[in-house]
Amino acid sequence: MNILDYAIIIAYLIGLLLMGFVLKQQNSKSDYFLGGRTMGWKPLSLSIMATQLSAVSFISAPAFVGLREGGGLIWLSYELALPLAMLFLLFTLLPFLHKSGVISVYDYLEQRFDRSSRLIISAVFQFSRAFATGIMVYAISVILQGTLGIAHWQSVLLIGGITIIYSLQGGMKAVVYGDAAQMVLIILGTIACLGFGLHALGGIDVLFDNVDAKRLQTLNFDSHGFDGEGFGFLPMLFGGLVLYASYYGCDQSEAQRSLAAKNTSDLRKMILMASLLRFPITLIYCTAGLVIGTLVAMTPELRAQIPANNPDWMIPIFILNYLPNGLIGLLLVAIFAAAMSSVSSAINSLSAVSIEDYCRYTKQTLPESQYLTLAKYAGFFWGVVTLALSFLAGNIAPTIIEAINKIGSIFYGPILACFLLAFWAKKVQAKHINPALIIGVLSNILLSIFATHLFWFWWNVSGLLITCISALLFSSLDNRATTTEFDANRSEALPRFYTFIMVIWFAVILSVLALIDQFSR
Repeated sequence: MNILDYAIIIAYLIGLLLMGFVLKQQNSKSDYFLGGRTMGWKPLSLSIMATQLSAVSFISAPAFVGLREGGGLIWLSYELALPLAMLFLLFTLLPFLHKSGVISVYDYLEQRFDRSSRLIISAVFQFSRAFATGIMVYAISVILQGTLGIAHWQSVLLIGGITIIYSLQGGMKAVVYGDAAQMVLIILGTIACLGFGLHALGGIDVLFDNVDAKRLQTLNFDSHGFDGEGFGFLPMLFGGLVLYASYYGCDQSEAQRSLAAKNTSDLRKMILMASLLRFPITLIYCTAGLVIGTLVAMTPELRAQIPANNPDWMIPIFILNYLPNGLIGLLLVAIFAAAMSSVSSAINSLSAVSIEDYCRYTKQTLPESQYLTLAKYAGFFWGVVTLALSFLAGNIAPTIIEAINKIGSIFYGPILACFLLAFWAKKVQAKHINPALIIGVLSNILLSIFATHLFWFWWNVSGLLITCISALLFSSLDNRATTTEFDANRSEALPRFYTFIMVIWFAVILSVLALIDQFSR
C-alpha cells in the first residue's frame, strides 16, 4: 500500500461522517428509526442486500468456495430458499407489519400477546444480533490488522467508532443511503477481484484445467444432514427457508427496512428487487472465490501467506499481492464499507428495539426530543457492547460466514414460530408462547452440544417445530384459554405478478445450479 491507498481510505471515512451530519435532522422517532417512512424502494433494496451481503460475504463466501476444506459452490444451494421465503413474507407478515405502523416488529407481539412476550422475544433478538455482529467485527478487525499493519484493538475502534458516529447522527436515512453506496462498492470490488484473479491465473481455460472438480458441486442429494455430513439439498432448502423468512421478516435489522418503505407498493418492489439481485451477487462472490482459490492452490508462495486455519484471509492477501495501488485502497474501503453496513444496521435496529422496550417497561410516554436523545444513548450503548463482544469472539466454524449463520440458526426458528403463532393461532396466549420460545431455544442449544451429527441448518426447522408444538400443546391443555380476536388480513392481496416472478426465479436458480453441478461429475 502507498499514500494513494491511504488517501482513498481516509477520504471515504470522512465522507461517511459528513453524510451522517448532513442527514442528522430528525424530528420524531419515525424519522430516526424509519427515515420518516419516506424512502423509496431503490435505496432500500440495496440496503437490505448490503446488510446481509456484508463484509462477511465479501470475504468469507469466496474463502468457503475457494479454500475451506469440504467447501465449494455448494454454498449456492442456500440461495434456493430465498425466493420462496420472500414470497411467503409478502403473503403474510411484511405487509401486515408495515400497515400496523409499528417502529419495532416486536411491538406487534406485545399487541397480540403482552409485554412479557415482547420483552422475552426482543431479548433473544438483541443477544443474538449483538453477538453475531461482534463476531463479524472480530473477523474484519483481524483481517485489517494483517493488511493495514495496525493493532487488533485499533482496527476494532476504527471500524466501530466511525460507524457508531455516522449511524447515531443520521439515523435510519444515514444507514440506508450508506448501505446503498457500500453495496455498489462491494459489487465493484468483487468484480475487480474476479477480473484480476482470472488475469493472474491465465484465463478461463487455465481455471477449468486446474480447478478442483469437487468445488463445482452445487447440489448434494446424497446427504440429508443427519449423519455428520453437511450442506445437503434438504437441510439447505428447508433450513434456509426458515432462516430467510425469520431473518427478513422477524429480525429487526432487516425488517426495519420494510417498515421504512413509503407504502405497501414500495415494500413489494423492494423485496422483489432484493430477491432478484441477491443470487447474481452471491454468484459473483462465489465465482471470485473459485478463481482465487484455484490461483492460491497453484501458487505456493501465495498459499504460504494465508494462515492454514483461517481461509478468510484469502481475499485480503490477494488484494495486497495482485491489485494495483489505488485499487487496493478502493477494495479495502469496500471491506470497511461492508463491515460498517452490518454494524450500522445492528446499532440502529438494537437501539430501536431497546428504547421501545424501555418505554413499554417503564410505561412512559416520552416527548419526541427526549425519545431521540435516549435512542442515541441506546445506540451508543449497543455499539460499545458489539465492539466489546468482538474481543471475546472465538472460532465457531471454519469460516466466519458459517459462524454467523450457525449462531442465527439457534434463534431464528423459535422467533419465526412466535410470529406465525401470533398471526394464525388464536388460542395461543402469552402464557403459552413464552415458555415455548424458551424451550425452542434451549432445545437447539442442546442439539448443538449433544447432537453433533445433525447439520446445523436443521436447527432452524427444529426450533420452529419445537416452539410451535410446545405452544399449541400448552394452549390445548389450558382449559381456561380464550380465543383472541384480531385481524390478520389487513394487508392488501398480493398481485399474481409477484408470485409468478418469485416461482420462476426459484426455477431459474435451480436450473443454474443444476447446470453448474454437471461440471463436478
